[in-house]
Amino acid sequence: MDRLWSRVGMRTASVGLLLAGLAGGVYVGQAGSDQQRDASSSMYDVREDVSEMQLLKQRQSEHAAARAWQRQAEGDAAEQAAVEAKAVAAKAHKLQVKAKAQKKADAAAKKAKANGGPVPYSGPIPSSCNEYSGSRAIGCTLMLNTGFKIDQFPCLDKLWKKESGWNYKAENKGSGAYGIPQALPGKKMSSAGADWKTNPATQIKWGLGYIKGKYDTPCGAWSHSESVGSY
Repeated sequence: MDRLWSRVGMRTASVGLLLAGLAGGVYVGQAGSDQQRDASSSMYDVREDVSEMQLLKQRQSEHAAARAWQRQAEGDAAEQAAVEAKAVAAKAHKLQVKAKAQKKADAAAKKAKANGGPVPYSGPIPSSCNEYSGSRAIGCTLMLNTGFKIDQFPCLDKLWKKESGWNYKAENKGSGAYGIPQALPGKKMSSAGADWKTNPATQIKWGLGYIKGKYDTPCGAWSHSESVGSY
C-alpha cells in the first residue's frame, strides 16, 4: 500500500513539475516575445527619428539654397539698378548739356536777329577745317557733314568766293539772289531754316543740298560755273 502511494506521489510530483515547466516556458516565451516587440518598437522609433532628421536636413538645405538664391537675385538686381541709374544719369547730363547749348544758341540767334546777324555757329569744327575761319570754316564743316570729302572744299571755296565772297548778306540787286550761295530768290533758303537771312549755316546747308542735287559735288558745280559763268 505504501509502495502504491509512493508511486502516485511520484507521478503527481512529475505532473506538477511538468506543469511548472510548461508555465515557466510560457512565461519565458511571453517575456521573449515582449522583449522582441520592445526591440522592434525601439528599432521603428530609431528609424523614424533618422527619417525625421534626414527630412529636417533636407529642408535646411533647401532653405539655405533658397536664401542663397535670394541673395544672388538681390545682388544682381542691385547691380542692374546701379547700371541703369548710371545710364540715366549720363543721359540726363547729356540732355542738360544739350539744353544749355541750345539755350545759348537760341539766345545768340535772337540777338543776331535783332542786330541783323550773323547767327554764330555752335557746332564743333573738325581739325581738317581749322585753317579756315568764319563762314568758310562753317562751310568746310557742313560740307564734310553732308558727305563730301575734304578735297572738295577748294572747289566750294572758289565757287562761293566768286558768288558772294562768303558774305551771308550779299545781295544781287538786279536778280534778287541772296546770301552765300546766291539763292534765287533768297527765300528759297527758308526750306533750310526760318533764319535764312541772318544765319550763314542755314544758307550753307541749303547751298550744299542744291549742289548735291544738281551737280553731285562742289567740284562739279565749280566746273559748270567756270564753263557758263554761273551755277
